[in-house]
Amino acid sequence: MGQDVTIPARHGKATRLAAGQRLRVINTHGDQVVDTWAFAQHDLREFMSMEHTRATLLKMIPQVGDHLYTNRRRPILTLLEDSSPGIHDTVIAACDDYRYGLLGCTEYHDNCTDNLAAALFELGLTPPETPSPLNLWMNIPWTKEGGLSFEEPVSKPGDHVLFEAKLDCIVAFSACPQDILPINGVGHAPTEAHFRVEG
Repeated sequence: MGQDVTIPARHGKATRLAAGQRLRVINTHGDQVVDTWAFAQHDLREFMSMEHTRATLLKMIPQVGDHLYTNRRRPILTLLEDSSPGIHDTVIAACDDYRYGLLGCTEYHDNCTDNLAAALFELGLTPPETPSPLNLWMNIPWTKEGGLSFEEPVSKPGDHVLFEAKLDCIVAFSACPQDILPINGVGHAPTEAHFRVEG
């Protein structure tokens, strides 16, 4: 059993996984969205793709037992457990400084795009691009007319998901810094989360 690693509030962290290892992501205080990416270790240009995953699963949100697929249509992670209500997002792009500009920020704002780059930099790596993440615990309801809304999360402290790596990969996280829209709950205050490599 590995030790818990902190994903600091408003920042990112990454880890290497060998095929067959398991990774538990913990919503430590509840309500925190954790943007999640996975890249094949042999070639970072192959990465977990929400577009390819939705097309393969024919669903908007992965459920326990589902694989998450790369842009080369190979399974990279499998969702083994989910103690939360299972509300995650596969549609919304990672926030960036441009997004916060559109939301009225006039100065630099911490963001998930930069957090991904910083997390991989700690491992001596540079992402080839910023893929759309799996936004764990992000509540984005949609209507049959195609409308979307940003709603408060429905996760609680200690909720977790457990993944198994299907490829040797690098998994990166951002404890999303969004504090303008209500995706991180009442008060919009981002908090830390944790992960643990198992096996």
